[in-house]
Amino acid sequence: MSWHVEPEMLEAYAHTAIDDAHAYSIEAHLVSCGECRAQIATLGDQKELETLWTEINGAITVPTPGIIERGLLRLGVKDHVARLLAATPSLSVSWLGGLILALGFAVTAAHLSSRGFLMFVVLAPLLPLAGVAVAYGPRVDPTYEIGLAAPLSSFHLLLVRASAVLTTSGGLAFVASLALPQKDWAMVTWLIPSLGLTLASLALTSVISPLRAATGLAFVWVSGSALALYYAANTAATAEDLFGGIVQLVMVLVTVASVALLFGRRGSFERGVRH
Repeated sequence: MSWHVEPEMLEAYAHTAIDDAHAYSIEAHLVSCGECRAQIATLGDQKELETLWTEINGAITVPTPGIIERGLLRLGVKDHVARLLAATPSLSVSWLGGLILALGFAVTAAHLSSRGFLMFVVLAPLLPLAGVAVAYGPRVDPTYEIGLAAPLSSFHLLLVRASAVLTTSGGLAFVASLALPQKDWAMVTWLIPSLGLTLASLALTSVISPLRAATGLAFVWVSGSALALYYAANTAATAEDLFGGIVQLVMVLVTVASVALLFGRRGSFERGVRH
């Protein structure tokens, strides 16, 4: 470097008592001159600089809580749990918006067709299943590794996230069911299958990846539902005939077996789920 900024000019720059043209020139010079940077560092108000740096560092290292996280904090959820829940992909605003659109489509179909109600019954249990599939795991959760190091067990985190997803999606489905043309018990025939499929997915996650577990269960549910819909198209079978009685009993048994398997293999989650 063949030249340096005069001390008087540096002091004027440090106290913002210099015109724009000279300020731009000095700033360009400071980029490549360590000696001048070291000199100007001693000229400013050190207390003000420390305060400014603290504010900048805080803004960079402490992210602003989003809508979901702020809501959880207001409900009394602990900071670290609220942050891990807010990072759940299936609790994002865009995901919830997608659920609302899907449920709206199903409700509309139920009003337009006598068989449209069956579409809602088939779709509703798949929503929490899909939500849980992308709520936890090494390939879908951007905070998976952080969650493993969080001050709570991975099994606890899985249950907290799954409960939040199930409650949110189930709540939206219940609100949507109130708009269905049916006003009897058939409007909640999706409820037990939702719980059974979700818990079965969590139990299988102790053995295979969440996505594989959810995909396999979704295939079984959709295939069985397709057969039921085919049967309904050729008979006078009602929703109660297709998804009541035996189906509800089977899903209750699936729920009980899934809870037993889930808690029996809870230790596997502390080592991380399988890829």
